[in-house]
Amino acid sequence: MPRFKWGGTMRTLKGPRKKYGEELKLRRLSRKMTQEALAEVVVCSPTLISHFEAGRRLPSPDDAKRIDQALGTDGFFSRWLVDLESQYPDHFVEAAELEQLAVLIREFAVSAVPGLLQTPDYARAVFRAVRPNHTAEELDKRVVSRRERARILDDSSSPVLWAILDEAVIRRPVGGPAVMAEQVDHIAALAEAGRIRLHVIPFATGAHALMEGMVSLMSFDDMAPVAYVEGVTTGQLLDDPARVAECETYYNLALGDALPHLESIALLRAAAEEYRNA
Repeated sequence: MPRFKWGGTMRTLKGPRKKYGEELKLRRLSRKMTQEALAEVVVCSPTLISHFEAGRRLPSPDDAKRIDQALGTDGFFSRWLVDLESQYPDHFVEAAELEQLAVLIREFAVSAVPGLLQTPDYARAVFRAVRPNHTAEELDKRVVSRRERARILDDSSSPVLWAILDEAVIRRPVGGPAVMAEQVDHIAALAEAGRIRLHVIPFATGAHALMEGMVSLMSFDDMAPVAYVEGVTTGQLLDDPARVAECETYYNLALGDALPHLESIALLRAAAEEYRNA
């Protein structure tokens, strides 16, 4: 869990999962049960109980019922679990919570439009690609979730959002020409309106500092900054000052290789026109 600094004191930001895990540990200890004893009743490994208590994992509904039975908590953990069921993958939950608190977000995307900037049709095409056995209802639910995240951009002042896009993000025809025309126009419109600061790293640049992956840097009014990096089915939130500073250095190096704001907008508008004519 990320550690942040208020008034010179290092504290820990406790998300809902962390609080759930801490309460589970307190209730277990009050019953004078070991993790091994609780695991035996829940029918799982002691390691899994450790993950529950650390907030790294959530129990299944059946596990939560057995926890309530073992601890005599009268459905407490089962009811709380319903409120904690996340619309995000486990590796992104904490980052999604922090995203809502950030005053400055600096995104870099190497191959796909960042989630905060995606149009519904673009997001649907992305989800369809990774879930070949999807249902329309499932796709709609995921698209709505992604659009809910983007509501933080409805406020005209906070957070400030910088987006560096590799040109590959613009040129990959996700969802087809019509979808891409709308998507590219959407980003350009946000940039023209002053809602985001936009920079594109053109193919002609060649190698650049962030070409091997995506990164999101988040800054806060009263917390230390964090970085979030992500791969296929994995993600990591970095709060170590040295590692965050290293990510910031890479971001600044990539920014130095990118086109200026107005030239980037012009590139996007030209690309949108090409998609409309395709």
